[in-house]
Amino acid sequence: MPRLAITIGDPAGIGPEIVLKALADPEAAQGCEITVFGSHSLLNQNYTRLRHQGFTLTDPEQLSVWDIDLNWQSLALGVGNVASGAASFAYLDQAVAQTLAGKFDAVVTAPIAKSAWKSAGHHYSGQTELLAERAGARVGMLFVAHSPYTGWTLRTLLATTHIPLRQVADTLTPKLLSAKLDLLVNCLDQDFGIQTPRIAIAGLNPHSGEQGQLGTEEQEWLVPWLKQEQSRRPQVCLEGPVSPDTLWVKPAQAWCGTGPQTQAAKAVQGHDAYLALYHDQGLIPVKILAFDQAVNTTIGLPFVRTSPDHGTAYDIAGQGIANPNSMKAAIQLAATLVRQRVALKT
Repeated sequence: MPRLAITIGDPAGIGPEIVLKALADPEAAQGCEITVFGSHSLLNQNYTRLRHQGFTLTDPEQLSVWDIDLNWQSLALGVGNVASGAASFAYLDQAVAQTLAGKFDAVVTAPIAKSAWKSAGHHYSGQTELLAERAGARVGMLFVAHSPYTGWTLRTLLATTHIPLRQVADTLTPKLLSAKLDLLVNCLDQDFGIQTPRIAIAGLNPHSGEQGQLGTEEQEWLVPWLKQEQSRRPQVCLEGPVSPDTLWVKPAQAWCGTGPQTQAAKAVQGHDAYLALYHDQGLIPVKILAFDQAVNTTIGLPFVRTSPDHGTAYDIAGQGIANPNSMKAAIQLAATLVRQRVALKT
């Protein structure tokens, strides 16, 4: 039975709400052992407030809660500050420590605010970077979503993550892309059972540089690197560098099942995974297609980690209108990946 540690994220945001809503759905955590990392008193406050508004939530008294009860005097609903940053960091840090100690198989994280972490003195560009440091691992940020229309699965890995756009071209190197591709190929095999994947790799510049007229990175190193990687990985079909403005046409068709072909045929034309070279190149299409379904998965860790594909949503915190679907998907994917890894070992 998968043992999942679920953090409630920034307590000033929608994290506590989407956790309570997601766990109220019996299918979300079916067959799992769940422990919530957060404040029992804070969860009770959210439950009391939202229950009276008619929303369906799980009763915190029915949950196993790893109680981390900090000083809430400075906490303001809808406002990230030192108190909320310190709390969300403590929830994650403790969940990771206990998972690395062998008490849990996976960590599912509700959203945090990087600015609140910084205010609290924790200088990480995101939860992924803290996870990598604690585990001593090279990691990747993979986004996974299952189409409700065709059943096709979208998987998008980011080569670079939370860095300014002006730093992307200097950060990208053949060594970095090889490391990310290693993670992706291993993940597809270990977590999804895909041993001969088709992977599309984005170009960096408009029209993939158009023979050096719109940028030279493709000609100088990206195309030679891709040829070398294809030779090194005969079991993998690598396609690219694909012009970034057309890369997402096939996945959009596979996701929506549009056009004259059958839904099954549309799903087949999508790749098994996509390697985007920078944050918005990958996440704008992912969020357009699957904002409420996509799951952020950290690959390369010694345990499974998933997270909803959205932020703290301070502007709607406490109103009861937060959509828990991405959190449900994160919980379900974590359980699926744990079972897949267990199956491979037996």
